[in-house]
Amino acid sequence: MARIDELRTRLSQYVACESAILSGAQSYSIAGRSLTRANLSEISSMIRYLENEIAAEEAKSRGQGRNKVFGVIPRDF
Repeated sequence: MARIDELRTRLSQYVACESAILSGAQSYSIAGRSLTRANLSEISSMIRYLENEIAAEEAKSRGQGRNKVFGVIPRDF
């Protein structure tokens, strides 16, 4: 459960960061110098990644992980 909580915390931080960038806090210039704080595309891709990781962790906790075991009987014909 600690991993899911950590992922959710990171996701909320990235969503807040995306919100700040969209409100105009991505870059600014002073006296001919400019500073860019973050790249919106990188933040968006990290949000998608974290959402997928949270979904995978929740599926694991419900016993629906992506790894499935199949019984195989080897036969020699």
